[in-house]
Amino acid sequence: MRVSFEELQEEFKRVLLKLSFPNETADTCATIFASNSRDGIYSHGLNRFPVFVRHIQEGVVKPNAVPTLLDKNGAIERWDGNFAPGMANATHSMNRAIELAKENGIGCVAIKNTTHWMRGGTYGWQAADAGCIGICFTNATANMPAWGGNKPVLGNNPLVIAVPRAEGHVVLDMAMSQFSYGKMQEYELKKETLPFPGGYDEHDNLSTDPAAIRKTKLALPIGFWKGSGLSLMLDILAVALSGGQSTAKITQGEYETGISQCFICIHQPDMHTALIEEILAFTKSSAPTSSPKTVCYPGERTLQTRHENEKNGIPVNEEIWQQLKSM
Repeated sequence: MRVSFEELQEEFKRVLLKLSFPNETADTCATIFASNSRDGIYSHGLNRFPVFVRHIQEGVVKPNAVPTLLDKNGAIERWDGNFAPGMANATHSMNRAIELAKENGIGCVAIKNTTHWMRGGTYGWQAADAGCIGICFTNATANMPAWGGNKPVLGNNPLVIAVPRAEGHVVLDMAMSQFSYGKMQEYELKKETLPFPGGYDEHDNLSTDPAAIRKTKLALPIGFWKGSGLSLMLDILAVALSGGQSTAKITQGEYETGISQCFICIHQPDMHTALIEEILAFTKSSAPTSSPKTVCYPGERTLQTRHENEKNGIPVNEEIWQQLKSM
């Protein structure tokens, strides 16, 4: 089943307005949810929306809250998100980072007490659309072991790096786990196993069963010990810059909320476009290991999916779509 972007966005906004969202905030969040599904990130689009609604109803997300500035140090700002919708807080934070970068060449905004930003890549695309290099990251509840350990003590702490490009931005959006929990949920909904081991089951064995991994919260760090170390450093950076909660503190709560995030923008008038194209051409010169695979740069498949879904409609899970329509 497929629906148009406009219909999906309108349904999201209708529900959010019923939940007492201000019009502008409802529009921001509805557009991001619809954009995530349009770009093929279904786990953080329609499939995630019922959870978002439940968090609003349970008071985890505060629809009318707005972020407040805590302090400023040159091109660095620190904000309190006040538990407002994470997508609105993240959009605001990246907008401020863009403004600071265009004034100073670089801008950094750290925010504490915010809620889930959904797809982190959204804010990389936002920066690139504004002609800036964007770097952002967040901490999260513990759902990954430290290398050599057997319990979840690290978040999968997504990292986003985006570089603007006229032919299509280069946007890396990756969790510190081999598969994000949203991606594992997608495989589980389709009753499919993971193509590679994605974590550990209850017997401490590497597994391709997404349900088993989601149950243990022992996702496999990317690069094994390297991903473990990078996750830890991103948590430390987010807390050092924002003064907010760490993964350890977030994990003590019932919900993944009160998280800490950082948004960095760099504005460089001359992005040395020819050199970037040289890098991409060299990368894509590698022959694929098997057909119909192709070598792509980060963000390229996202653009392909976006164009396909804009033309043909966005695939939706019919059960969740009907759930949305009945809200």
